[in-house]
Amino acid sequence: MAESHIIARVHASALDVDAQAWNALLAEQSHATPFMRHEYLAALERSGSATPRTGWTPRFITLWEGDLLIAACPLYLKSHSYGEYVFDWAWASAYEQHGVPYYPKAVVAVPFTPVPGVRLLARDATARAQLIQAARQWCADEDISSLHVLFAAPQDIGACAEQGLMLRHTVQFHWQNASPPSTRADTPEMDSAKATASAGRMAASGGEILDAGNAALTLPATPRRFSTFDDFLGSLSQEKRKKIKQERRRVAEAGVRFRWSRGTDISPGDWDFFYRCYERTYLEHGNPPYLTRAFFSDMAQSLPDAWLLFIAERNGQPVASSLIAISAYPSGATNENHSELVAYGRYWGALERVDCLHFEACYYQPLQWCIEHGVQRFEGGAQGEHKMARALLPVQTSSAHWLAHPAFADAVERFLEREGEGVGAYLQSLHERTPFRKPPAPG
Repeated sequence: MAESHIIARVHASALDVDAQAWNALLAEQSHATPFMRHEYLAALERSGSATPRTGWTPRFITLWEGDLLIAACPLYLKSHSYGEYVFDWAWASAYEQHGVPYYPKAVVAVPFTPVPGVRLLARDATARAQLIQAARQWCADEDISSLHVLFAAPQDIGACAEQGLMLRHTVQFHWQNASPPSTRADTPEMDSAKATASAGRMAASGGEILDAGNAALTLPATPRRFSTFDDFLGSLSQEKRKKIKQERRRVAEAGVRFRWSRGTDISPGDWDFFYRCYERTYLEHGNPPYLTRAFFSDMAQSLPDAWLLFIAERNGQPVASSLIAISAYPSGATNENHSELVAYGRYWGALERVDCLHFEACYYQPLQWCIEHGVQRFEGGAQGEHKMARALLPVQTSSAHWLAHPAFADAVERFLEREGEGVGAYLQSLHERTPFRKPPAPG
């Protein structure tokens, strides 16, 4: 049988890639997220958010077997390192000090979105390897300094490692809608150290837990989901439970009430108010917002069901908001299952100062909604040990990197080895802490 002929194409815009073919391939992937949908990536361009003017030049790579799309990735040429959340400013500085250009570099990423998930869409492992090879070869041909695959799924990371890319790990904090085994009466008691480590490593979807080495173990039984927010609070230690109740009480006593809407129920006026809040958050830190108002208008039209909006009101007037994304796909490549939906904390802002309002808008309201709607996991975003007090537990996220310059590649590889040891020790120290209550003493 003659070998199939694979054609690689490089596209100067997401709009040049067939949306139906892209989304169909995405639907076949595990660890798919709404941020990799064609609608989301196209909106970033149409709205002026991720464009050459803002330092994001699209160069999407696709692999075709005849008329069939077998692999694809969103690649951008970058003239800076903003909006990536995997920090390589020191690498860029080292290049500059030696008179070697670091920019433009290439990133396979979702702009401004540090959400772990599939980045290398592929029909199978062979196509994924071919996609990595095509991206790396294109970078070499175009004299691009480096290639970075950011916040990638395990299958992407494994394929990148096999192709010789260097791995880098960071830490995020995610909440699981599952009563930890150490607090459940329906499971055998577990040694507290093991329970802490187990709870701390629950990160992957579909009933898996990931340790610092990305090895997966299967939970011994289907975890019991929380039935109410009070049920969730009951799983926490007394100290953490008391703190959350106090924080929620302060917001309520300030006269703040919340309402939520999802999808097409989010009115244009609510989108306008949200954007005022979102924009203020950036401006208060001296920066313009990454995303334009036009981006959210596009989302309201092209991908409405992916969004859940909370609005805080006081005296009948809106004072704050938080925007949550809801997964358009389950965690595995199967038909959608409501029990495997995932929520992603994305943006927030407030026009008034209210004590503890941030915690209520960004954590407690979304967690309560997740419990009431059977959502499996809530990902709280990058960084923030304070999230552990709210039962968002540490998980490892990974990226892969290729540097064209041999000497710099060697230096970065040594750096990543040292950094990786530090991340592993940090994760271990976090796993030794738990917000959950200890199991009852035997006997």
